[in-house]
Amino acid sequence: MAETKTAFISIVGKPNVGKSSILNRLLGQKVAIVSNRPQTTRTKIVGVLTDGDYQLVFTDTPGFHKPMSKLGEKMLQAVDDSISGGDACLFVTESRGEIRPEELTLLQKLRTEQIPVVLAVNKTDTVPDKTDLLARITAFADLLDFTAVVPVSAKDGSGLNDLLDELKALCVPSPFFFPEDALTDQPERVLAAERIREKLLIRLNDEIPHGIAVTIERMQQRGDLLDIDATIYCEKENHKGIIIGKGGAMLKAVSTDARRDLERLFDSRVNLRCWVKVKENWRNREGLLRDFGLDGQ
Repeated sequence: MAETKTAFISIVGKPNVGKSSILNRLLGQKVAIVSNRPQTTRTKIVGVLTDGDYQLVFTDTPGFHKPMSKLGEKMLQAVDDSISGGDACLFVTESRGEIRPEELTLLQKLRTEQIPVVLAVNKTDTVPDKTDLLARITAFADLLDFTAVVPVSAKDGSGLNDLLDELKALCVPSPFFFPEDALTDQPERVLAAERIREKLLIRLNDEIPHGIAVTIERMQQRGDLLDIDATIYCEKENHKGIIIGKGGAMLKAVSTDARRDLERLFDSRVNLRCWVKVKENWRNREGLLRDFGLDGQ
């Protein structure tokens, strides 16, 4: 019998560099929601990839940023906990631009931890001049002794096989920690809530998405129909009006988008009902963060 090997790998980087997109691509299915909004990911999300004798357990973390609320502080704590509890890190950055202060801070943390770090330079499909890409790689390589540097594109999939090979090389002999068919440790209610929040992130304007939380109040199979009742929380009355929209148009559009996604996720017809409630300043209220599952526990 072949010897199994595993590694716990934390995916880190500043907001909006494509960490969740890379995870979903590697797994072949969506376990982490994706949008063009910074800080889409709020908590640690585990994704499991079993390939032959190898099992990679990924933790997708919130984008590293300066916290502006208790929620932001919890998000940064999730990053720290993931780094300290993992075997290695996958540091994701973009293919162009200046190295940001938050990236420098994160690199310093990784130097302190002294764990293997693979650098994934994402969005190579956006860089026609590869000399720009080389300059970006060189700038990062001067700051940390990376185990490997792999240019990738989560959009078209290029470089991801090479990245997977480098990550497998970090595995050590160990029994598998998850069943071979497992994709994530997230409960179905959390997956459903996140899919709804993703559709809100995509459809709403810049101010509102960060002040939204979604909880699933009821989830029950009824024959071939799955009933899901969800509550969308926002921080202001005028935000509630925007989420609902004129004549309920926005909420209907979000619910339709989410229902289609949930039907694919659960392989079942879905009856989705959504309500909108106001909880002022919930991002700074410990009790509500705990109720919404955002306390980092």
